[in-house]
Amino acid sequence: MRLNGPLTALACLVALAGAGATTASARSSGPGSDVVGRLYVNDNTAVINTISGFDRHADGSLTPLPGSPFLAGGAGTGHGIGSQGALQISADGRYLLAVDAGSSQVSVLRIKPDGTLTQAAGSPVDSGGVEPVSIAVHDRLVYVANTGSGGSNYSGFTLNAGGQLRPLEGSTVPVPNDSGLGDVLFDSTGTRLVGVRVNTSVIDSFTVGASGLLVAAPNSPFAAQGPGPFGSEFRPTDPTQLFVSNAHGGPGAGTVSAFSDGNDGTLSSIGASPFADDQTAPCWVEISHDGSYLFAVNTASNSVSRYSIAADGSLSLLGSTPFTAAARGAEDARLAPDGRTLWVVGTGSDSISGFAVDGGNLTELPGSPTPLPAGNAPFGIVVT
Repeated sequence: MRLNGPLTALACLVALAGAGATTASARSSGPGSDVVGRLYVNDNTAVINTISGFDRHADGSLTPLPGSPFLAGGAGTGHGIGSQGALQISADGRYLLAVDAGSSQVSVLRIKPDGTLTQAAGSPVDSGGVEPVSIAVHDRLVYVANTGSGGSNYSGFTLNAGGQLRPLEGSTVPVPNDSGLGDVLFDSTGTRLVGVRVNTSVIDSFTVGASGLLVAAPNSPFAAQGPGPFGSEFRPTDPTQLFVSNAHGGPGAGTVSAFSDGNDGTLSSIGASPFADDQTAPCWVEISHDGSYLFAVNTASNSVSRYSIAADGSLSLLGSTPFTAAARGAEDARLAPDGRTLWVVGTGSDSISGFAVDGGNLTELPGSPTPLPAGNAPFGIVVT
C-alpha cells in the first residue's frame, strides 16, 4: 500500500517489532466468570494458517479453547496486513470464513457446540484472485476482496448449508493492481456493497442484483474525502448511511467520513464530512448495535476515538481512549453481541485488548491485553 508518513506505515500495515507476547495463558474461571460467548482471531500464520479461539467469561477474561489454535487449511503471510474483515461468521452462526492471504484461498470452519473448530468439507477454496484480505457475508452470498498484483478484484461466492463455498459465475469485478483493497462489506439489507481502495483513495459502490451479481453505481468509484480510506461500516440502524475512516492524513490529521448511499449506490457527503479524529491513522471502524456511537481505532496513536452519531449521520467527537502500553499496533475491532464489550486485535503485540462499553465511553478491562500465541501476524476478529 502507498503510505503517507512513517507513523502510518508503522500503524496500518506491519506487525511492530519486539511484540513481547508469548503464548496465551488460561485465566481462572471462578465466581462471575461463566462463559458468555467466544472470540476468534485470524492468526495469519505463514505456511499453515491458524485461527485462535477463546471462551469469553462474564468478567471479561479470555480462556483459550481446547485445541486452539485451529488449522485453517490455507496459508497466511506471516506478516502484518492492513485490512478490515479478514474473518467473518456466516449468517446462521455455524461457520467462520477466513482469508488465507498467503495461499490465495478462503477457509470455511464449522463452529462446534463447544466452540472448537473443524474444517468444512472442500475447504479451503481458491479466493478468485490473489492475496484475499477481506470478506463480506450476507445470508448465503459472500464476496472476497483480493488485493494482490495480477489478481486484484472482488469475487463472489455462495455458501451452502453444509459450509461449501461455490464461485458465483460472472461475479468477479477486477480493479487496478495498485488499488490496495482494504475492506469489502454489505449493508444490512444485502442490497448494497462497497469496497475501499486504500492506495488510490477511492471507494467502489455497487448495488446487488437478485442473482447476487454487482452493478456499479453511476460514477463509481467515488473519491474519498481523505487519503487512505480504510475501515468502513454501514450504520446498523440505517443502511443508507456509510462511514469510512481516512487513515493516511498524517500525524494528528486522521478523519472519518459520513456518506449517504442512494438506491442506485451513489455516495453523497453527509453534513460537514469528513469529521476530525485528532489522532493518527484511524484505520478500523466499529459502530454500536443501536447505531448511536462510532469507534475508530487509531493504530499509530494507540487509542480509540469515540463519536456520537446524529440522526442525519453527522459525527461529534467525544474524545479518545488510550490502550495500555503493552498493546501496540491495534487493528480490527468487534463489539460483543450484547454491545457491552469492544475487542481489538493488536498486531504489534500479538494480543487482544478488551474495553467495557458504556454508551460512548470505553474503559479497558482489568488484565487487558490478553496475549496470543507467539509468531502470529493476527488480523480479523469475530466475537460471538
